[in-house]
Amino acid sequence: MTQTSGSSVTVTTPAELADALDADASDIVVQGTISGSPSITLPEGATLRGGELAFLGKGVRLTRDNTLRDITITTMPHEVAVYNDTSVPDAGTFRFENVSTVGQVYLVAEAHTTSVRVETMGLHVKEADVRGRVEQPHGYGVDVLQGGLTLWNRQPDASARFTATLRDVSVGTEQTPVRGSGVFVAGYGDREGKAAGGLFEADLIETGAVVTDGGIAPGTPDKITGGVFVVSGAKVEKVLNAGAVTTHGQNDMVLDNWGDVDQWVATAQVTSTGPSGIGFVNFGDIGTLDVQAPIVTTGAGARGFNLYDGTLKDAAFHSIRTTGDGSIGVQVSKPLGALTVHHDVETTGGEGMSLVKGVQMTLKAIAFSVKEGGTVGSVTIGGAMRTRGDDVVTFEVADGGSIEELTVGGGIAAQGAGSRAVRLEGTVPSLDGIAVTDGAGGAH
Repeated sequence: MTQTSGSSVTVTTPAELADALDADASDIVVQGTISGSPSITLPEGATLRGGELAFLGKGVRLTRDNTLRDITITTMPHEVAVYNDTSVPDAGTFRFENVSTVGQVYLVAEAHTTSVRVETMGLHVKEADVRGRVEQPHGYGVDVLQGGLTLWNRQPDASARFTATLRDVSVGTEQTPVRGSGVFVAGYGDREGKAAGGLFEADLIETGAVVTDGGIAPGTPDKITGGVFVVSGAKVEKVLNAGAVTTHGQNDMVLDNWGDVDQWVATAQVTSTGPSGIGFVNFGDIGTLDVQAPIVTTGAGARGFNLYDGTLKDAAFHSIRTTGDGSIGVQVSKPLGALTVHHDVETTGGEGMSLVKGVQMTLKAIAFSVKEGGTVGSVTIGGAMRTRGDDVVTFEVADGGSIEELTVGGGIAAQGAGSRAVRLEGTVPSLDGIAVTDGAGGAH
């Protein structure tokens, strides 16, 4: 063990690492790779940096005001690489700067811990498998699997504080998708999926690439994951998905909100390849949603955008394309101010099974659907609404649904056999000036 300056210590072996921790070193520098150490606990205020720590069980336990910098921490994918000591009442601030892990990063306010702050400037959870975690928030008929990065205020007391500023967070790779959710932030919620205690609050959640394959068994009706999931009890000023978010598994939502988000922006593609995924789904409250790159889903029953519940003021999309049977393009079930799609809304599937609020249901791949209770101030489609499957409807507004203003630059087309371009039972402006084309044998 080499003293470098002040209480800074460079370590190269498990024994030297243990000695530095026993001496309460405030700055521990890992040189090279240290493997074979049991789980370690950082002293309050300590920084751990440099090199790689390789564990077989749990990894690094944080206490209070700890910093991890320029370090790789690996363990088995099903273990926690970084976690916190919940006997510490005030955890202060945990900082992550250029940190990579194999294994979950799991930071919580529970037990004695009632105050936590997390700040990241470069955190990559390369691989994790969280399918075995017992604690899973419930709401809307389903349980949510934790994430490779999980930040969770589990205190029922509303005075408990968990705050964060997250920059440059990435989770999984195409070779090592996280098994579970990707980025998971949550406060204390009830069984209905509503905030009911301590909040998680962030001014910014900025993600790079996120890749997951939740590993949920086919046909499971009551478990879901999310690539980026703002769960009940979470309040976020801005979510920025600066990298592509991709989910590959059954019931893997890509972007999902049960919380309260002022502004959600995605600047890279949103992709779901598994059954019953959704590109963006909202059950909570959002001010503005701006998806500036395509939403693409290819699995059976994998829909593009759903406003199921909660509130949303305005939403804008680059384009939405689904290919699976039962894969609706856009579905609106609650009031929405303005909805803009700059290019096409297109589906290619027909009838198929899809997960809806914890129940597997038969749906048809409608391009644009406004359900009873869904009202939209204005709908502007720069391209076309288009379906290619047989026996489907391209544009429907159910009884009790309404649209006040409608513009569709590229027309409404049903190209499959027996398909109809429009089915309008609710309140819709005149379609004069909008090209409407039915499929062979269809009628509107």
